[in-house]
Amino acid sequence: EVNFIDPKDPRFISTLKALEDTLCDGPYMRRYEAPDDFGKPETAFNICTFWRIDALARIGRREEAREIFEAMLAARNPLGLLSEDTHPVTGEMWGNFPQTYSMVGLINGAVRLSAPWDSVI
Repeated sequence: EVNFIDPKDPRFISTLKALEDTLCDGPYMRRYEAPDDFGKPETAFNICTFWRIDALARIGRREEAREIFEAMLAARNPLGLLSEDTHPVTGEMWGNFPQTYSMVGLINGAVRLSAPWDSVI
């Protein structure tokens, strides 16, 4: 979180919408859409999905953020681990496994969606 722009700023909101319109398959978000050495990306980059969760929560779309977060929790393996990518149709894990970025995204998402500490204490 760098806070270089207020999440209520129309530029932040319109950027998120443009990314969702271009890069999202259901709850999952791809890193980019341009073909690379492997062709057109077929999978979602999990850390991007977690960045989307964070952005949604920051602009007040917390329920939607929570639904996507729950989808990511359901995508974990029996040990609770995530890979680098998730196939948006099959739910298969692709890429490096386990992927630290994905696990950090999960932790950050949980913190973002949790009640503030001062309301718990």
